[in-house]
Amino acid sequence: MNGDERLTRAGESYENAVFGGDTTATEPAHRDLDSLEADLSLARGRLLHADFLHRREEDPGELPAFERAAELYAQLGDARGESEALFWLGCFHQVVRDDADTARPLLQRSYDLAQHSGDELTRSYAVRHLGFADLEAGDRASGREKLEESARIRQELGFLPGLAAAQLALGQLAYAEGRDEEAAELLEQARTAAARSRAHGVLAWIDAARVRI
Repeated sequence: MNGDERLTRAGESYENAVFGGDTTATEPAHRDLDSLEADLSLARGRLLHADFLHRREEDPGELPAFERAAELYAQLGDARGESEALFWLGCFHQVVRDDADTARPLLQRSYDLAQHSGDELTRSYAVRHLGFADLEAGDRASGREKLEESARIRQELGFLPGLAAAQLALGQLAYAEGRDEEAAELLEQARTAAARSRAHGVLAWIDAARVRI
Protein backbone atom coordinates (compact mmCIF):
# COMPACT_ATOMS: atom_id res chain seq x y z
CA MET A 1 0.00 0.00 0.00
CA ASN A 2 1.53 3.31 -1.11
CA GLY A 3 0.99 6.89 -0.02
CA ASP A 4 0.26 8.28 3.42
CA GLU A 5 1.97 6.41 6.24
CA ARG A 6 -1.36 6.18 8.08
CA LEU A 7 -2.69 3.99 5.28
CA THR A 8 0.44 1.87 5.48
CA ARG A 9 -0.04 1.38 9.20
CA ALA A 10 -3.71 0.51 8.66
CA GLY A 11 -2.69 -2.22 6.23
CA GLU A 12 -0.18 -3.58 8.71
CA SER A 13 -2.79 -3.47 11.48
CA TYR A 14 -5.20 -5.47 9.35
CA GLU A 15 -2.61 -8.18 8.78
CA ASN A 16 -1.66 -8.24 12.45
CA ALA A 17 -5.32 -8.58 13.41
CA VAL A 18 -6.33 -11.18 10.82
CA PHE A 19 -3.16 -13.22 10.38
CA GLY A 20 -1.45 -12.51 13.68
CA GLY A 21 -4.48 -12.82 15.89
CA ASP A 22 -3.85 -9.48 17.61
CA THR A 23 -7.29 -8.42 18.88
CA THR A 24 -6.14 -4.86 19.67
CA ALA A 25 -4.28 -4.20 16.42
CA THR A 26 -7.07 -2.24 14.77
CA GLU A 27 -7.55 0.34 17.54
CA PRO A 28 -4.69 2.69 16.59
CA ALA A 29 -5.47 2.13 12.92
CA HIS A 30 -8.99 3.48 13.36
CA ARG A 31 -7.53 6.60 14.96
CA ASP A 32 -5.03 6.95 12.10
CA LEU A 33 -7.81 6.73 9.53
CA ASP A 34 -9.96 9.23 11.43
CA SER A 35 -7.00 11.61 11.31
CA LEU A 36 -6.54 10.96 7.60
CA GLU A 37 -10.25 11.46 6.91
CA ALA A 38 -10.19 14.75 8.83
CA ASP A 39 -7.23 16.01 6.79
CA LEU A 40 -8.88 14.90 3.55
CA SER A 41 -12.21 16.52 4.45
CA LEU A 42 -10.51 19.79 5.31
CA ALA A 43 -8.48 19.76 2.10
CA ARG A 44 -11.56 18.96 0.03
CA GLY A 45 -13.55 21.74 1.65
CA ARG A 46 -10.80 24.28 1.01
CA LEU A 47 -10.69 23.34 -2.68
CA LEU A 48 -14.46 23.69 -2.92
CA HIS A 49 -14.20 27.11 -1.25
CA ALA A 50 -11.61 28.18 -3.81
CA ASP A 51 -14.03 27.06 -6.53
CA PHE A 52 -16.74 29.18 -4.91
CA LEU A 53 -14.53 32.26 -4.94
CA HIS A 54 -14.03 31.85 -8.68
CA ARG A 55 -17.58 30.80 -9.65
CA ARG A 56 -19.70 32.32 -6.86
CA GLU A 57 -21.81 29.16 -6.78
CA GLU A 58 -22.11 27.16 -3.58
CA ASP A 59 -21.06 23.53 -3.84
CA PRO A 60 -23.24 21.27 -1.67
CA GLY A 61 -20.15 19.36 -0.54
CA GLU A 62 -18.31 22.29 1.04
CA LEU A 63 -20.22 22.60 4.31
CA PRO A 64 -20.34 18.83 5.07
CA ALA A 65 -16.59 18.58 4.39
CA PHE A 66 -15.75 21.25 6.97
CA GLU A 67 -18.29 19.88 9.46
CA ARG A 68 -16.83 16.38 9.19
CA ALA A 69 -13.29 17.67 9.62
CA ALA A 70 -14.24 19.66 12.72
CA GLU A 71 -16.09 16.67 14.19
CA LEU A 72 -13.19 14.27 13.67
CA TYR A 73 -10.50 16.65 14.94
CA ALA A 74 -12.58 17.25 18.08
CA GLN A 75 -12.97 13.51 18.64
CA LEU A 76 -9.22 13.05 18.21
CA GLY A 77 -8.42 15.85 20.65
CA ASP A 78 -6.51 17.68 17.90
CA ALA A 79 -7.03 21.30 18.92
CA ARG A 80 -4.88 22.64 16.11
CA GLY A 81 -6.84 20.75 13.46
CA GLU A 82 -10.17 21.62 15.06
CA SER A 83 -9.20 25.30 15.11
CA GLU A 84 -8.47 25.27 11.39
CA ALA A 85 -11.66 23.38 10.55
CA LEU A 86 -13.76 25.75 12.68
CA PHE A 87 -12.21 28.72 10.91
CA TRP A 88 -13.28 27.32 7.55
CA LEU A 89 -16.74 26.57 8.89
CA GLY A 90 -17.02 30.17 10.04
CA CYS A 91 -15.63 31.42 6.75
CA PHE A 92 -18.19 29.34 4.86
CA HIS A 93 -21.09 30.86 6.76
CA GLN A 94 -19.67 34.37 6.53
CA VAL A 95 -18.56 34.37 2.89
CA VAL A 96 -20.75 31.81 1.14
CA ARG A 97 -23.96 32.11 3.16
CA ASP A 98 -23.54 35.75 4.28
CA ASP A 99 -24.58 34.64 7.77
CA ALA A 100 -22.50 36.58 10.31
CA ASP A 101 -24.55 35.37 13.29
CA THR A 102 -23.63 31.75 12.61
CA ALA A 103 -20.07 32.58 11.59
CA ARG A 104 -18.99 34.68 14.57
CA PRO A 105 -19.00 32.01 17.36
CA LEU A 106 -17.24 29.56 15.05
CA LEU A 107 -14.56 32.12 14.24
CA GLN A 108 -14.17 33.06 17.90
CA ARG A 109 -13.80 29.40 18.93
CA SER A 110 -11.24 28.96 16.14
CA TYR A 111 -9.31 31.98 17.39
CA ASP A 112 -9.31 30.72 20.98
CA LEU A 113 -8.16 27.22 20.00
CA ALA A 114 -5.48 28.59 17.69
CA GLN A 115 -4.14 30.80 20.44
CA HIS A 116 -4.14 27.87 22.88
CA SER A 117 -2.41 25.50 20.45
CA GLY A 118 0.09 28.04 19.12
CA ASP A 119 -1.27 28.01 15.57
CA GLU A 120 -0.48 31.59 14.62
CA LEU A 121 -1.43 31.24 10.98
CA THR A 122 -4.95 30.08 11.73
CA ARG A 123 -5.21 32.77 14.41
CA SER A 124 -4.39 35.37 11.76
CA TYR A 125 -7.21 34.06 9.58
CA ALA A 126 -9.74 33.85 12.41
CA VAL A 127 -9.09 37.34 13.74
CA ARG A 128 -9.17 38.78 10.21
CA HIS A 129 -12.65 37.43 9.64
CA LEU A 130 -13.78 38.47 13.11
CA GLY A 131 -12.64 41.93 12.07
CA PHE A 132 -14.79 41.74 8.95
CA ALA A 133 -17.74 40.72 11.15
CA ASP A 134 -17.16 43.76 13.38
CA LEU A 135 -16.99 46.06 10.37
CA GLU A 136 -20.20 44.61 8.98
CA ALA A 137 -21.84 45.25 12.36
CA GLY A 138 -20.69 48.87 12.22
CA ASP A 139 -17.91 48.64 14.82
CA ARG A 140 -15.01 50.15 12.87
CA ALA A 141 -12.68 50.57 15.84
CA SER A 142 -12.85 46.90 16.83
CA GLY A 143 -12.74 45.80 13.21
CA ARG A 144 -9.62 47.85 12.52
CA GLU A 145 -7.93 46.52 15.67
CA LYS A 146 -8.56 42.93 14.58
CA LEU A 147 -7.35 43.55 11.01
CA GLU A 148 -4.19 45.13 12.42
CA GLU A 149 -3.65 42.08 14.64
CA SER A 150 -3.98 39.80 11.62
CA ALA A 151 -1.48 41.89 9.65
CA ARG A 152 0.96 41.91 12.56
CA ILE A 153 0.84 38.12 12.95
CA ARG A 154 1.33 37.57 9.22
CA GLN A 155 4.27 39.95 9.12
CA GLU A 156 5.89 38.08 12.03
CA LEU A 157 5.33 34.79 10.20
CA GLY A 158 6.72 36.14 6.93
CA PHE A 159 3.47 35.13 5.22
CA LEU A 160 3.67 37.68 2.42
CA PRO A 161 0.55 36.81 0.38
CA GLY A 162 -1.52 36.95 3.55
CA LEU A 163 0.19 40.16 4.66
CA ALA A 164 -0.66 41.75 1.32
CA ALA A 165 -4.32 40.78 1.75
CA ALA A 166 -4.28 42.20 5.28
CA GLN A 167 -2.73 45.47 4.13
CA LEU A 168 -5.30 45.69 1.35
CA ALA A 169 -8.16 45.38 3.85
CA LEU A 170 -6.59 48.02 6.08
CA GLY A 171 -6.07 50.30 3.09
CA GLN A 172 -9.70 49.99 2.05
CA LEU A 173 -10.80 50.75 5.62
CA ALA A 174 -8.50 53.79 5.78
CA TYR A 175 -10.02 55.10 2.57
CA ALA A 176 -13.56 54.56 3.90
CA GLU A 177 -12.60 56.58 6.98
CA GLY A 178 -11.21 59.45 4.92
CA ARG A 179 -7.52 58.70 5.58
CA ASP A 180 -6.58 58.86 1.90
CA GLU A 181 -2.82 59.24 2.31
CA GLU A 182 -2.61 56.29 4.70
CA ALA A 183 -4.82 54.26 2.37
CA ALA A 184 -2.51 54.90 -0.60
CA GLU A 185 0.54 53.93 1.47
CA LEU A 186 -1.08 50.70 2.68
CA LEU A 187 -2.09 49.72 -0.85
CA GLU A 188 1.45 50.33 -2.06
CA GLN A 189 2.82 48.17 0.76
CA ALA A 190 0.27 45.50 -0.13
CA ARG A 191 1.29 45.58 -3.76
CA THR A 192 4.96 45.22 -2.85
CA ALA A 193 4.30 42.22 -0.60
CA ALA A 194 2.07 40.56 -3.21
CA ALA A 195 4.61 41.13 -5.99
CA ARG A 196 7.47 39.74 -3.90
CA SER A 197 5.52 36.55 -3.24
CA ARG A 198 4.11 36.33 -6.78
CA ALA A 199 0.59 36.34 -5.38
CA HIS A 200 -1.04 37.27 -8.66
CA GLY A 201 -4.57 36.79 -7.35
CA VAL A 202 -3.96 39.25 -4.52
CA LEU A 203 -2.30 41.66 -6.97
CA ALA A 204 -5.50 41.65 -9.01
CA TRP A 205 -7.53 42.50 -5.89
CA ILE A 206 -5.14 45.34 -5.05
CA ASP A 207 -5.17 46.79 -8.56
CA ALA A 208 -8.97 46.69 -8.61
CA ALA A 209 -9.07 48.48 -5.25
CA ARG A 210 -6.63 51.15 -6.43
CA VAL A 211 -8.85 51.89 -9.41
CA ARG A 212 -11.90 52.29 -7.17
CA ILE A 213 -10.00 54.44 -4.69
